[in-house]
Amino acid sequence: MNTADELSHEGRSALMRAAAELDTQYDVDGLIRIADRELAEGRELPGLFVAVIRRSQLTLWNGASRLGALVRRIPGPVLNPGEAWSDQALKELDGLGEDWHRLLAHAATATATRPTAKWEEAGRTLIGAVGADAARERLLSWLPLVGRPRTHPLHLAYEGSYANAAFDAYNANALRGITWLLSFLPARAESARVLGALVETALRKVPGLGPVNPKVANAGVNALARLDGEAALAELARLATRVTYKGTLKLLNTALDARAEAMGLSREEIEELAVPAYGLTEVGRAHHRLGDATALVVVHGAKAQLSWRNAAGKEVKSVPAAVKRDHAEELKELKAAVKDIDKMLSAQSERMDRQFLARRTWSYDTWRERYLDHPLIGTLARRLLWTVDGTTVGFADGALRTLTDDPVTGGGDVGLWHPVGDEPARIVAWRDWLERHGITQPFKQAHREVYLLTDAERATGTYSNRFAAHILRQHQFHSLAAVRGWRNKLRLCVDDEAPPATRELPQWGLRAEYWIEGEGEDYGVDTTESGSYLRLRTDQVRFYPIGAPENWAHCYGGEYRMWLPDDTARVDPIPLAEIPPLVLSEVLRDVDLFVGVASVGNDPTWQDGGPEGRFREYWTSYGFGELSQSAETRRTLLERLIPRLAVADRCTLEGRFLHVKGERHTYKIHLGSGNILMTPNDQYLCIVPKSNPSSPQPGYLPYEGDRMLAVILSKAMMLADDTKITDPTILSQL
Repeated sequence: MNTADELSHEGRSALMRAAAELDTQYDVDGLIRIADRELAEGRELPGLFVAVIRRSQLTLWNGASRLGALVRRIPGPVLNPGEAWSDQALKELDGLGEDWHRLLAHAATATATRPTAKWEEAGRTLIGAVGADAARERLLSWLPLVGRPRTHPLHLAYEGSYANAAFDAYNANALRGITWLLSFLPARAESARVLGALVETALRKVPGLGPVNPKVANAGVNALARLDGEAALAELARLATRVTYKGTLKLLNTALDARAEAMGLSREEIEELAVPAYGLTEVGRAHHRLGDATALVVVHGAKAQLSWRNAAGKEVKSVPAAVKRDHAEELKELKAAVKDIDKMLSAQSERMDRQFLARRTWSYDTWRERYLDHPLIGTLARRLLWTVDGTTVGFADGALRTLTDDPVTGGGDVGLWHPVGDEPARIVAWRDWLERHGITQPFKQAHREVYLLTDAERATGTYSNRFAAHILRQHQFHSLAAVRGWRNKLRLCVDDEAPPATRELPQWGLRAEYWIEGEGEDYGVDTTESGSYLRLRTDQVRFYPIGAPENWAHCYGGEYRMWLPDDTARVDPIPLAEIPPLVLSEVLRDVDLFVGVASVGNDPTWQDGGPEGRFREYWTSYGFGELSQSAETRRTLLERLIPRLAVADRCTLEGRFLHVKGERHTYKIHLGSGNILMTPNDQYLCIVPKSNPSSPQPGYLPYEGDRMLAVILSKAMMLADDTKITDPTILSQL
């Protein structure tokens, strides 16, 4: 670009087109020369060229000092083109007045954590100029487009750039400003809904980068915290169960704690009261009359279904034309509510699954109001088992009932039942009771794995090696640990230390630790491009008092040592025999889940043992070895499910495997990993499951959420009819 002064306008245009293809332009002087010459000749700079100038100003180390003055002189466009949402906004702005341009230009100046009083005053004035309702309508129509693929993909200026996966840096500031502007408007359910979705979009993980844009996510949370009303509180509570990024989760917790304090409630109570009914008028059901038609919303399991009946009461397959014509807004809100129900059901199921260690109890009347009879939560609560004054009960045939189906109509204290405190015979009896009443639990409760102290753990005393020596995919483990309430630090292949993965249990005064270390030392093979380990090696599980100093170890391994501030005495781990059985069981269940989901032994493509074959022995021992507690639970369930399958006569359970007799071979599917061996020589068969395997319908299932069960069943159904397999990758192995 050094010849800009000597080039004609056509030559400069060619250079501008070339520059516009880049995410960042390092030739700052060239950018300035071209822009100065074009502006001096009275020409408007192309929007995509302006975009690269702005991105360079924001991302280069000397961008602010070298390009700041030029950026301030450029009259527009008000947003950088190249993203779906900004393109739509720029298109609509062509038909709007200058007040709209001023509003978005103001939004683009949102570079702080929160709006200052001066920024807010100016924003409110600009909203007044365009009208509050118009501002809300337009802003909310653009935000759902955020996160879609770039409309103008960029050539990356350097290897490792994530510009095509991330938000445009200039537009990201505008997004922050838009969230602030929405928080100045009167609260509406749609505003809360769209802001919540934006938070999730901005935290979407990009391999090698991490969350797309935490600053935009944090702005969305701050905007929700400023909004009054049930809808905003519901979004904050929902996001608190879904978000794992520490900075944003901290903001969510702060916002919820502030709401709780303002209302004189506990954090647990505010989370319970934050769940809306979403228009449901009874547990899991609602009728909405729209003209002569009736919309019926019914919750089935983890999903809400919307169906329609015409004026005669006859069910119709699609939305009646009169509803689309005369009730467009009500229809839009109804469809949005159905989507909200699905999101909230998932979030609340996860929240309740983590309640076993909360030691939470309710008065009977409060519990019925917030759980059993709540229009939404009731669809989950009525599929769980509870204790009323120490008596275990479930909900069936319109009433709470004991194991002998005697109705329970009142009581004092209510708690969530856990099998660790019950006799094995009664646990089995409750499983039979659930099946007899056709109840599918939202997560494992009656079939929940119970981890009791073993002789080996009594011998080691203060630590458990039950889940040591596993190789886990680090990023999958990290995400799952955060969902389960554990705190963890990604291990980088650098000279650094980190504490173990920890879960604090304040109700018990305990802290659980899972000791892990980075695996490998070959940069780029054992690490991502950014240097984080791809895999971890696991070690002990320990317990300490919650206030004890943390242990630390080098990221690539070595002995854990307790970091002791001055004058602080060393704190010994607590003997496992002193850990309450419920706590031990739930912590070890979490760790079993981490291993079961994140182990490389579950990867069917790792027959060669991964890099240089280093993990072949581990992959074989895990992929075909002894079953974990969760796999044993799966085996017990399959004993009841197999006879109901259409291919039952071809399936038998033997030890660790489900044997499936096909026409070409007999296959052995491991009940822990889902890996397959086939006759005659136990030859390995690699079948990579779909991301969301479609499992067969064996009839009744006692609980939801076991993905490996779905994988095993889908493989069994396919292999039992192996002459109909058409996938060339599979056929080449048969």
